[in-house]
Amino acid sequence: MQHSTSYILLFAAAVCAVCSVFVSGAAVLLEDRQKANVELDRQKRVLEVAGLLAKGESLSRDEISRRFADKIVAEIVDLESGAVLEGMDATGFDQRKAAKDPDTSRVAPANAAKVRRVPNQGQIFRYLEDGRLQAVIVPISGQGLWSTLYGYIALAADMRTVVGITFYEHGETPGLGGEVDNPRWQALWPGRKAYDDNGRAVIDVIKGMAGPADVDPYRVDGLSGATITSRGVGALVRFWLGNDGFGPYLSAQRVGGST
Repeated sequence: MQHSTSYILLFAAAVCAVCSVFVSGAAVLLEDRQKANVELDRQKRVLEVAGLLAKGESLSRDEISRRFADKIVAEIVDLESGAVLEGMDATGFDQRKAAKDPDTSRVAPANAAKVRRVPNQGQIFRYLEDGRLQAVIVPISGQGLWSTLYGYIALAADMRTVVGITFYEHGETPGLGGEVDNPRWQALWPGRKAYDDNGRAVIDVIKGMAGPADVDPYRVDGLSGATITSRGVGALVRFWLGNDGFGPYLSAQRVGGST
């Protein structure tokens, strides 16, 4: 039986309407679960970069949350002044969302990391053992070859020595720039120095091989065949550890001491 054009269009519109209702309903019903999964992944990444969770270690959701709650304290800091905003709830703070909103961010100065906007406030994580600071973890992001890379870097209590680095989202080429995910490359970072003796963020990812951390502390091996991604990683780390990122906070911690 042949139907008219109007019948076909009306039928198609009705099917689309029904499908949209189902999709919208599923999105609403799953929203809380999606948020919980995002928070759990953030906790896992912070634990990994702090050295509290080994690569490939399998833990239950409850164990990840428990370990995070026992060892990690999240805080919100004013990026311009470096001051910790006491009493502000850091739970659920979305720094990426804040950076996109003109009311909660500012235009970034020209920079090699190609960061366009900087949030007025940022979220940091402190790793504590028996009340004593072991490391500070800060979020990092910037442009690679094909994508924006998002990750974390952890610094020891001296606010200079790298404890670890990790990336949780990017679109770099697998086997090339995508090697930022390789545990062997990430293992080259611990022990390197992010800052020189004058407090300048100088750590860099070079083309080729760097020396051991004790003799070549400010440089990290480049990613083979991924010069642009390597250059981008060095630039984004220096940006977020510099004066336009978390530099004022980290500098205040170095000068004042940390507990």
